[in-house]
Amino acid sequence: MKLEGRNAIVTGGSQGLGYHIARHFLAEGASVLICARHSESLRRAASTLSSGAPERGPVLWEEADVTSEADVDRVFQRAAKEWPGLDILVNCAGVAGPRGELTGVDWQDWKRSTDINLYGTAYPCRLAAQSMMARGYGKIINISGGGATKPLPSLSAYAASKAGMVRLTETLAVELQPHHVDVNAVAPGVLDTRIMQHFLEVKDQLGPGYEKEAERQSKDPMPAFDRAAQLCVFLASAASDGISGKLISAAWDPWETLESHREQLAGSDVYTLRRIVPEDRGWVWKSSKS
Repeated sequence: MKLEGRNAIVTGGSQGLGYHIARHFLAEGASVLICARHSESLRRAASTLSSGAPERGPVLWEEADVTSEADVDRVFQRAAKEWPGLDILVNCAGVAGPRGELTGVDWQDWKRSTDINLYGTAYPCRLAAQSMMARGYGKIINISGGGATKPLPSLSAYAASKAGMVRLTETLAVELQPHHVDVNAVAPGVLDTRIMQHFLEVKDQLGPGYEKEAERQSKDPMPAFDRAAQLCVFLASAASDGISGKLISAAWDPWETLESHREQLAGSDVYTLRRIVPEDRGWVWKSSKS
């Protein structure tokens, strides 16, 4: 099993992709603690997950709002009480945020959304990093999405916070590299979730490319949830050791073969957010000062 003996926290683990990641982690031998905002859905999810992998013991759960430091502290305290150490953190809690142009959306809703998506990723990363640095090993996986790589008109809170999450991922990867802690972001692809429903409501503003991407992915024989969860298994396992600071697409990137490209990935700007300059396009624009 790829994650035998590993201990993992999954935020947003009561439903959607977080639930599927927890299920795949259990199947690969990990012990799992899930957290989310609603205790009843957490209880049901933990019960179902536990019954599917009885040999792993009960799935742990904690009710937590990822924007609350006290709540997140409690999650990590529970993990420290139950396990000898934390090996894996998956930040999957997130929201689409308000729909509409920035000038017209509810401002408090906009701020709340960025708090969940960005701050609600950064603080768990901070606590996990402190624990993993002490142990000299760990894996942090942040669920990003297409909002990080291109403009998303009418979904500015989502786009801005997810882009911030990816840059946080890249920065933390550099900081933690000496401690053998890998930090990566995952673009899961088109998933049947509440966030996707928000996207569909503003699809006209997102442009024809979005619908084409969804149609293309629908032809994949592997269900989207499973493909994204399997990428997370890879990034949580020893097979991905040394691969860090990358934004990897579950749907479009050949992540199953990345282990063989480890040396090429190290130090390269492949699978990162970078500024494109004229020279990258073969253009030479001379400065007026030259």
